Amino acid sequence: MAKISSFDADRPSVRVLVVDDYEPFRRFVCSTLRKISELQIVGEASDGLEAVRKADELQPDLIVLDIGLPTLNGIEVIRRLRKLCPKCKVLVVSQQSSADVMQEVFSLGGLGYVVKANAGSELLPAVAAVRQGIQFINSGLSAHNSTHLTVPQGCDSLCHQAPPSSALRKREITRSHEAQFYLDDESFLVGFSCFIEAALKAGTAVIAIAHESHRESLFQQLHARGVDIAAAIEQGRYLPLDVDATLSTFMVNDLPDPARVFKVGSDLIAKAAKAATGKHPRVAACGECAPILWAQGKADAAIQLEHLWDETAKRYDVDILCGYILKSFQREQESHIYQKICAEHSAVYSQ
Repeated sequence: MAKISSFDADRPSVRVLVVDDYEPFRRFVCSTLRKISELQIVGEASDGLEAVRKADELQPDLIVLDIGLPTLNGIEVIRRLRKLCPKCKVLVVSQQSSADVMQEVFSLGGLGYVVKANAGSELLPAVAAVRQGIQFINSGLSAHNSTHLTVPQGCDSLCHQAPPSSALRKREITRSHEAQFYLDDESFLVGFSCFIEAALKAGTAVIAIAHESHRESLFQQLHARGVDIAAAIEQGRYLPLDVDATLSTFMVNDLPDPARVFKVGSDLIAKAAKAATGKHPRVAACGECAPILWAQGKADAAIQLEHLWDETAKRYDVDILCGYILKSFQREQESHIYQKICAEHSAVYSQ
């Protein structure tokens, strides 16, 4: 997985084709992309057939594509591009928020999906992720397919977005290390509780590393959902850990020590795995270690820790969800850090 995450003026230009039939929105997309000197708008199109023709002629690196196009819809455009422009990456920016449409986009090879209403804040982060081959799914979307887990009945749209149950990949995946960016504590708790509930119901053991207040709220929410969380703790299938105490076990001089991170991680995973049930016992982990480091102004430490978590996910075949409560000004003023953190994950979600 690519680890270069921020736009770099020294890198070759990224050639972009923008496709949308509504001219004012197409102008908005172009003007937003031009804020990044690395991005070069090489063409525009207002309908599907024109998009296919220009993509074949220009062979862009990236296509920002609407779905509701005249003459040929965006889905059919993506299907034709697989033969005509196989190396170009596709980011869909659409008014539609249908899970079926989004699933079709990803099944055809699209890498990103952004709802137009959120394009102002999510377009550039989505472009940064897609350029690195990282799947990006923006808020306002819900997913109904699961790679490993089944989304519990009765969960709202936030729950549907909680990885790994929201991973819309047709290909086989053995692990996931995903980031979810939440607007506030409430959405954070809903997202994490849905992740935990889905895992426990699938027989997966869960490690949750969070602040005391979050751990208590998660216990209450899970109990309210009908999850026997007390029994899960007693059986060792749910391991709630304090984030500050956990950080203290592997932080050295304000940076994560790789050997200690792997030791702590492997010990926890081994302990949880013994309690996992189900046909194919698995371990899942959710936490806010790296997010806390970023919030404390230790951006380098947060990025390094995310990289180590990614290596842990690969090494032990676990699913990891990192939860960030992120204000819009953070994303704007520290976009380079945001992009680097995104690059350390197999998929990025925003609520």
